[in-house]
Amino acid sequence: MKPQTQPREFFLDSIRAYLMLLGIPFHISLIYSSHIWAVNSVTPSDGLTIFNDTIHAFRMQVFFVISGYFSYMLYERYERQKWLKVRLERVAIPLAAAFPLITIPQLFFLANFTDKFSNWSSMDFYQKLNITVWELVSHLWFLLTLVILTSISFYLFRALKENKKSRILNIIRDADSLGKISILFLFFGLIYAAFNRTLYLFAPQLLGNGAFNFIVMQTLFYLPFFFIGACTYKFANLKSMFLKPSVPGCIICILLFAAYMINQHVNTPELYSMELDAIITSLLGILMVNVVFSFSHYVLNFQSPFVTYLVNASLFVYLIHHPLTLIYGAFITPLIKSDWVGFWLGLVFVFGIAFFLYEVHKRIPLLRFLFSGKWQFMKKEENEAPASNSRQQQN
Repeated sequence: MKPQTQPREFFLDSIRAYLMLLGIPFHISLIYSSHIWAVNSVTPSDGLTIFNDTIHAFRMQVFFVISGYFSYMLYERYERQKWLKVRLERVAIPLAAAFPLITIPQLFFLANFTDKFSNWSSMDFYQKLNITVWELVSHLWFLLTLVILTSISFYLFRALKENKKSRILNIIRDADSLGKISILFLFFGLIYAAFNRTLYLFAPQLLGNGAFNFIVMQTLFYLPFFFIGACTYKFANLKSMFLKPSVPGCIICILLFAAYMINQHVNTPELYSMELDAIITSLLGILMVNVVFSFSHYVLNFQSPFVTYLVNASLFVYLIHHPLTLIYGAFITPLIKSDWVGFWLGLVFVFGIAFFLYEVHKRIPLLRFLFSGKWQFMKKEENEAPASNSRQQQN
């Protein structure tokens, strides 16, 4: 392994942790929004709908930029085979562990305590299989996407590291303004939109297929963000551009947020709502990288035990929060008349139990390994066992 030469950038750790944990207010507000979910309040709240849409419009795009940044940072540090092994362990092991420990019990909960499967008896085999795939993967989709992107990057990062000549790499390498990068992502959004429209016209059943959406559509949409994150680590000018606040970029973000919400609540697939969504969120996502990076670099670029704790806890808390949110929505939401009171109580309920379970899981080496993919927790357990046996023999 190569020695680490670059000092740790604490604001990036903060962004990663906060974006992950932002998924909790996102899902709780989803209960009280006008969007149809597995559990919903009786009367949707306009304010919480806007709050929910605002989070959803940019959060995962920025998250995948951060993921690409850290993934390429490790690629520069490790040999290729070692890098692939380490990265896949970190994402594939928590993904595999979460199926039996989280989403399968969650599936049974949805079937027995919500109306999610109310028409199960009238479904054919394909429909039952498809909805099972959707609910089994559920909020774990980002880990599945990271597994796929990591596998693709095993080859993609090699070209980046060797600075191979290509038109896209040349554009990114020579980019000296946020406008140029935005145009590039507008182009990516148009390509994705054209592909989506082609499927809508000629193979609409694929757009409703869970496996196809998780494996193909999500990967295609987030690959440019993941790759630009890697380029941000590679090219200093790109990183400097994202760290420099842009007033025009902020103004355009506000306009795009408005366009996103109008498209979500007024437009229809027949009038290209899905395609407009892809174009808007592609452009908004890359502009919000500038907003989030520049703001966080100014206010969060310091070492903090609190942030370190959140960074360590964020993945487990995010994975466990989803069934807790469904439980809250099914049993407690109907008892609370005020949507905003229910939202804030939901945050206390979910965050409180999730962090309590995080502290419990920290004390069980097997669980720490399963939800982090780090073998040292298992090795520590193995090392402690002989020492314990030796002490017992001495006694």
